[in-house]
Amino acid sequence: MTIRWVWAFLDTPAARFDESAEFWRTVTGSTLSAKRGDNDEFLTLLPDSGTPSVKMQAVPHDPRVHLDLDVDDVPAEVERAVKLGATVVFDNHGYTVMRSPHGMIFCFTPASTAGPVAAVVTGPEGDRSRLDQVCLDIGPADHRDEVRFWTELTGWRWTPGTLPEYSRLTPDFELPVKLLLQRLDQDRPTGAHPDLACDDIDKTAAWHEKLGALRVRRGREWLVMTDPAGQHYCLTGRDPD
Repeated sequence: MTIRWVWAFLDTPAARFDESAEFWRTVTGSTLSAKRGDNDEFLTLLPDSGTPSVKMQAVPHDPRVHLDLDVDDVPAEVERAVKLGATVVFDNHGYTVMRSPHGMIFCFTPASTAGPVAAVVTGPEGDRSRLDQVCLDIGPADHRDEVRFWTELTGWRWTPGTLPEYSRLTPDFELPVKLLLQRLDQDRPTGAHPDLACDDIDKTAAWHEKLGALRVRRGREWLVMTDPAGQHYCLTGRDPD
């Protein structure tokens, strides 16, 4: 399988959707598309330059992140994913919602998007950042099988991280969203959160706080935050370029 494009999809509680959309519009240097869907529940973040890679959906549940994978042949990839251990949640005769072996929601969508990735965003204090990664949060009992699934599904190169609980999947060509795989301390269904690469974590965090985000805890080279709707995300000390 060749994944033509990857979308980070922010599923956001409907009651905080507009507030959260404004937050993510600002920190990604984007404008908001017109809302669409039967209940105006979807929108796309349109970067000032480059190709969109972040969408949002108003949902009736707690915030979460899922992935949309653009592929050439959705039915064929659904069949292959099922053989690897995924299950079909919903088939919309155009795109298919799936669940990984241990709970991560993702969609196969028809390939239609390609182009240069969005530009790095400069904050008010000159700090630079980019949403360029989704981290899959995997319980220890499920970790080996979930890593196996995503490695086989994507066909991307697996490499260990600098810490034993992390590893990475990297495509052979440039895509806007890469995958980090994290082994948690406690078992729970696999979920995900977005990561922003930052050249100055503290300056970016201060900017995000002014926009309604909250600091949660500091890690070794990252800072865990929540957006105005309660979605966890991380600011990391990686090169945004």
